[in-house]
Amino acid sequence: MAYIKKFGSLLIALILTLVVVPGLLSLWPAPGSESREDGQVEETITLWPGSQGTTVRNLQTRLKAWGYYTGPIDGVYGPQTTQAVRLFQSRNGLKVDGVAGPATLNAVGLPSGTTTTAQATATTVSYNRSEDLNLLSRVVAAEAEGEPHTGQVAVASVILNRVRHPSFPNTLSGVIFQPHAFESVSNGLIWRRTPSQQAINAARQALDGWDPTYGCLFFWNPAKAVSSWIWSRPIVTRIGNHVFAK
Repeated sequence: MAYIKKFGSLLIALILTLVVVPGLLSLWPAPGSESREDGQVEETITLWPGSQGTTVRNLQTRLKAWGYYTGPIDGVYGPQTTQAVRLFQSRNGLKVDGVAGPATLNAVGLPSGTTTTAQATATTVSYNRSEDLNLLSRVVAAEAEGEPHTGQVAVASVILNRVRHPSFPNTLSGVIFQPHAFESVSNGLIWRRTPSQQAINAARQALDGWDPTYGCLFFWNPAKAVSSWIWSRPIVTRIGNHVFAK
């Protein structure tokens, strides 16, 4: 009888080890990942010196198009790529470490994570609306402070119209951090000025689809010195101190 009890105890312990414990461990996300309420796991991407692959190649392509990188597009995260990343980080208010982590990848306009499920092997890129709202609000505050509310929505709309246009980067961060696209990004005002509630509301309404510019891609203040080229664009409307053109 004692033998049977001992055998039963060992059998229960074995079942706990093989079935229950792995099930409990699966509830914790792996390092570098984040669990979501829908049961999916979002794994963050970080590129280090020595990394290789398609994401590195995409990073090099964007940095080269923007004038930060002069090396070959070879998918190898070498010294030239590291230096280009450091230069991009220093000019865009990011931590300068030469490592392309989530913050840097988002700023470049590349996905910083992949969402996976147990049933699917394909990766899905998801956009974080709260991050988009925060970034867009900062540009509105920096570029259109003091403008009427409709004018602030219009500035946000121009940025979103560029995201959808084939001549510009296809992500919000890619458009905003495109070199020399916005004065407030170049001089760092985007990070020094805290968005007002009006700027946040304007950015939110633009994200929700309101476009007072009817699809414009450019805006500027005629009272300030601007490139003569910009006046070749057909002006659609004027709101506050800004004119909006396609």
